[in-house]
Amino acid sequence: MIAHLSGTLLAKQATSVILDVGGVGYEVTIPVSTFYDMEEAGAQIQLRIYTHVREDALQLFGFKTARERELFMLLILVSGIGPKSGIAMLSGMSADEIINAIRTNNLARLTSIPGVGRKTAERLVIELRDKMAALTSPALEEEIAAQAARAPQSDDALREDALSALVNLGYQRAMAEKAVTQAMAEGGGLSVELLLRRSLRTLSKG
Repeated sequence: MIAHLSGTLLAKQATSVILDVGGVGYEVTIPVSTFYDMEEAGAQIQLRIYTHVREDALQLFGFKTARERELFMLLILVSGIGPKSGIAMLSGMSADEIINAIRTNNLARLTSIPGVGRKTAERLVIELRDKMAALTSPALEEEIAAQAARAPQSDDALREDALSALVNLGYQRAMAEKAVTQAMAEGGGLSVELLLRRSLRTLSKG
């Protein structure tokens, strides 16, 4: 698999570049965030590459930083997010914005990205929230802490957000309500993510 390319930039567009590597021109799909930081044609550049293999095609997706590539690879692990959707997400928001939205359960921010619906946004939060810490910058960590201090959620709001997520994941509302009630009864510093983890654990036993 191709993981890195270094060569001469022959041409660039908002969503793709052609890179000459030893006389071979590689067409690489890129997010808009990478395009903004891209040098002009003729420059020597390096791209981190994700190789996507299908039965009928081999596609290369390129990123200026290892951090963007790591985030992209996490995003496409989530059901409903393919490589094209992952590129669209990184084109619609910066890496920091995506990480912040997932870590703070900001579903409204995630669903503002074209192609990301409520169910997909909830899957992103449930499946990736714990994995986002490794990609968080110190500045973003401070911002997230400040947001948490400014806007603590009430128990009712936490309950409704957790219920909504479970229903959108396909669970019957009555079962979801019972699981969330049990999750809240366990106490501790409650958050939507903690309630979801507890509820999903209960529902998987049922």
